[in-house]
This record gives sequence, C-alpha cells and structure tokens, in this order.
Amino acid sequence: MDVDDLNLFVRIAQLRSISAAARDLGLTPAGASVRLAALERKLSARLLHRTTRQATLTEDGIAFLPHAEHVVHAAESARAALGREQAAPRGTLRVAAPASFARMHIVPGLSDFCTKYPELALDLRISDSIVDLVEGAFDVAVRYTEPSDSSFVARRLAPDNRVLVASPGYIEQHGRPNTPDNLAEHACLVVGTLDLWTFRGKNAEVIERRVTPNLRINDGSAVRDAASAGLGIALMATWCASEELRSGALVPALPGYPLISTQTLWALYPSSRELAPKVRVFIDWLVDRFGNQPYWDQGLEGILNNS
Repeated sequence: MDVDDLNLFVRIAQLRSISAAARDLGLTPAGASVRLAALERKLSARLLHRTTRQATLTEDGIAFLPHAEHVVHAAESARAALGREQAAPRGTLRVAAPASFARMHIVPGLSDFCTKYPELALDLRISDSIVDLVEGAFDVAVRYTEPSDSSFVARRLAPDNRVLVASPGYIEQHGRPNTPDNLAEHACLVVGTLDLWTFRGKNAEVIERRVTPNLRINDGSAVRDAASAGLGIALMATWCASEELRSGALVPALPGYPLISTQTLWALYPSSRELAPKVRVFIDWLVDRFGNQPYWDQGLEGILNNS
C-alpha cells in the first residue's frame, strides 16, 4: 500500500470530507476519490460511507484507521530523522489560536513565516472558544493554559502577564482605587468570565475579589477599547494593552497591588507522533518571535512601577 494513499484516508477520516482532505493535500476531489477507491479495492473493504456533504467511517474503516495512522506517523518520523533539509515542511498546517492574540501577534508576522516556508500553506482558525484539536484535525494550537491531557505536548511560548488599567479621564473623574476592596465603588469591565481578580497584597498575601461588571464582553481587544474610552477599570493582558500603556491611553489603575496571573501562552501538539517538520518550524518561529521577554512587555516595567 502507498503511504500517500494511507495519508489521504487518515486526512479524510479527520476532516470527514473528501473535498477538504483533497484541498489539504493538494489534490482534486475527483483524484482523491479515485485514489480512495483504489485503496478500498486493494483492501477488499469499504472504508468510508460517502455522501455529498461528508464522509464517515464504516466499521472496517474504524478498525483500519489506527493502523493507517501508525504507518503514516512512522513514515513522517523516518523522513524527519533524515534532518531538516530532507524533511522540508510542506502541505497544509492547521493552527488554532485565540482570536485577539492571533490578530495582534501572529498574523502581523506571517509574511515573514510564509516567505521562509513557501511550500507550506496555513489554515489558521482564530476563536476564543476552546477547540478540540483531535476532532478539528488541528496540527498545533496556541492556548493560555497548559493542558492536563497527557496526549498533548505543551511548549512554553511566553508569559501572559496581567495588569489593571483605566483611562486617564476615568481616573481624573473617579479617582484610583486605593485597595482591591475599593473596586466595589468603581465601574469594572470584564473579559468573558474573568471576574475573579487575584492580587498580591502589601505583605505578599493573596487577595481575591470577585467583581460585578458594568460591562462584560467576550473579546479582550473590545474591553481594552472600552477602557480606553473611559468606561471603567479593566483587567487586561499586557499583550493586549501594551501599546495603550505606552501611549498613555491607559494607565495602571491599582499599581500597589499587582495582579497574580498563573496564565502562560503555550503551543500544543499531539504527543502520539514524532514532531512533524511543519509543526516544528511553526512552533520554533513562535518561540523566536516572542522570546523569553516578549516584545510587548519590553519597557513596560517602568510604566507599571512608577504610576
């Protein structure tokens, strides 16, 4: 059996569509159908139920899939063992990433990445909803928290530091809160469900306060814009609000009580296989782009500590 035919079958099973798998592998839908039919004849088994909208596994297909995946992964590992020159990244790389972060910090650098790897096509899905990497057939995902699922490998990309911010106009009109307890007297803006704010106190104690938001939006950049417009105090990631802090459109709202953040930006990929060249080069690019101290945090320490 041809490894490429097995790879086609695996991709159809993942995407549940012959047309989508064909696009992913640079084939025509008709060509993919012909190759799949030839594979089924060789096996004397029907692997997929086909409709105009989707392809689903038959019982034989379900039984055959893990064996096909094993062969495909072994072939990828063998090619990767030859080194980076021989295992040049190609095909389609499916990436899932948070919407605001992707718009601000991944998409702006893609021209450099795509120029460097012209044989690699990117399918970037941006959403703040947590997607199923296996169900969605994603090769890599960027997330804020390390997974507990051992079927994935997590590589650290950058810290996800947080700061409480407000516009100078809001501070002038309403004053700064002196302690976390004073937040009950202020308009608070919340990203999604992040209404439990955790601070480090004067004596290093942990202080937790659940705020009642005047405005809740499920998009960080929209909350940042609302804070810049003077609507209230917001808990923001520095990667989202760094430019506004530098320009003075936003200022720290409670500098004496730094936020405690356990969040970190991670790249996740399946642990079941050797790291494919296309996944490796993308994750390496992210690590190089952000560095130990990401560019969005550079120069912010003086702003946050001197307010």
